[in-house]
Amino acid sequence: MTDEAVRPGQPAEHSHGQQEAFDLLHPPQRDLVDDCVHCGFCLPACPTYDLWGEEMDSPRGRIHLMQAGLDGEPLSESMVEHFDNCLGCMACVTACPSGVQYGTLISETRAQVERRHERSRSEKLLRSLIFSLFPHPKRLRLLRGPLAVYQKSGLAERLRASRLMGKMPKNLQVMESLAPPIERAPVLPRRVTARRERRAVVGMVTGCVQSAFFPDVNAATARVLASEGCDVVIPEAQGCCGALSEHSGREPEAIRFAKSLLDTFADADVDYVVINSAGCGSTLKEYPRLLQDYPEYAERAEHFSQRVRDVSELLTELGPVAPRQPLPVEVAYHDACHLSHGQGIRSQPRELLRQIPELTIREIERGELCCGSAGIYNLLQPVAAEELGDRKAANVAKTRAELLVTANPGCSMQIRTALERRGEQMPMAHTVQVLDASMHGFGKDRLTG
Repeated sequence: MTDEAVRPGQPAEHSHGQQEAFDLLHPPQRDLVDDCVHCGFCLPACPTYDLWGEEMDSPRGRIHLMQAGLDGEPLSESMVEHFDNCLGCMACVTACPSGVQYGTLISETRAQVERRHERSRSEKLLRSLIFSLFPHPKRLRLLRGPLAVYQKSGLAERLRASRLMGKMPKNLQVMESLAPPIERAPVLPRRVTARRERRAVVGMVTGCVQSAFFPDVNAATARVLASEGCDVVIPEAQGCCGALSEHSGREPEAIRFAKSLLDTFADADVDYVVINSAGCGSTLKEYPRLLQDYPEYAERAEHFSQRVRDVSELLTELGPVAPRQPLPVEVAYHDACHLSHGQGIRSQPRELLRQIPELTIREIERGELCCGSAGIYNLLQPVAAEELGDRKAANVAKTRAELLVTANPGCSMQIRTALERRGEQMPMAHTVQVLDASMHGFGKDRLTG
């Protein structure tokens, strides 16, 4: 089956001449919709319901709209707005006592929206800009030089202080503010050899934003895995895993990226495939669903996804062998949504951090609520994302921790920017960077300096 097969043919017509909400290509599944008993346990867990108190901006409200679409209602502007308002954080999945597979439902619905809803010219332009850049690691890396000059020349501060910045579209203001500080990038070899008796061979997915703007996280991941007895294989010329596209309903694009990544890892003889970015990991584990219509890839996708592990997940499975040196630091641990809710990985990062002598974990109040990053949500829905970011930053600041630790680059950028709006700063690190500092005696200053 070709990528063209995921594009619908003639749309179905409503009895009044209007187009029905969904076509026949993987609409939201009726049996999954019927699993929702509308009990309301999802309401306090949902960030958008928490913001607005609007029933149709809750998970059960959106499922009601999906049901209406399956019953023949047309895909109205208001329906699309409520679907677009969803962050896809999956907090409702954690809260739901009925096991409703909301993640699958919203993914199927968003693919339908992108095929069947005509967006405005400005929306199309913004999405074209985002998707011509962020899922392309080579293009992102080309931005490093200009961004470094922009930041270190003082132009960034002058522009932010000027009236010109306030006149720019909100989406572009957010894009500019999220850019992390650009530092010298370490060079990763294609293979890193285990530093003690080999326990596993691990293939590493380097990611798009992670490899371009947080390359030190990838370097720390390789060092930590090697110290714990893993040979680390890093296939060359990796592309995007398809996470941003899949989460945004751009299904044909996501499928192309997924196929390409499977081809890249086809000859990598590895026991596990490791990822250190929560949003990417969630999508890698969804490859069997994404590629279900492609017989030549479906079996490979199943085998691949079974070997996928978040780095904290794999390190916990293997157990520690490398000595940990004391690291007297108080950290606030932020649960990235696609790690905690999407993959159910909550205890493992904390367990790894608690293995470090003299390290203290401070929990964040209402830590289960999304920070507002949610892939590209903060670019598409900047007002809602800013309010969620401000709430998260306030709760992070309450911990009075010395360091914020999380496992997703988008979360790091979102919370750093929100803290800066409050006139505050807090150093940030990935879980593996903290482990790296402890294992190799880098000391607290490497993380908090």
